[in-house]
Amino acid sequence: MIPASPALATLAHVPEHPDPATDEFFAPQYTARDHLPDPRPLLENLARCIIEVLSGARDLEQIARWVTDDVYRHLLKRVVLAARARAATGRSAARPSFDIGSTAVSEPRDGVVEGVVIVRGRARTRAVAIRLEGLDRRWRATTINVL
Repeated sequence: MIPASPALATLAHVPEHPDPATDEFFAPQYTARDHLPDPRPLLENLARCIIEVLSGARDLEQIARWVTDDVYRHLLKRVVLAARARAATGRSAARPSFDIGSTAVSEPRDGVVEGVVIVRGRARTRAVAIRLEGLDRRWRATTINVL
């Protein structure tokens, strides 16, 4: 009989489910407001990009770095629905013409910013509500709603 190696013996003791204590080291880390840049330019640029993504003029992957996974999945559903609506009516994707209006920013707690950006287009005016949280020393959008 061949004796078991020490490496195999340690593998036998690896738990099936990871330890939550070690998972916290790999999860996104909270960042205080003092260590983050001014959120206003990001709010306005994200609002611009989101309108372009929904119109089909920009790829969703271009803003993936600035949004959480949940927001990305939500936007992906909206992009698919918008593409289907364009296909059903025979319209092609076109770059929308719009202006960024006023931006309201509030900070409900340290490291969290909620903003509303008014986007004025030819046909209608929309409001893009975005919640930014300081994660891993940068702002990331954790909620986005287009009204």
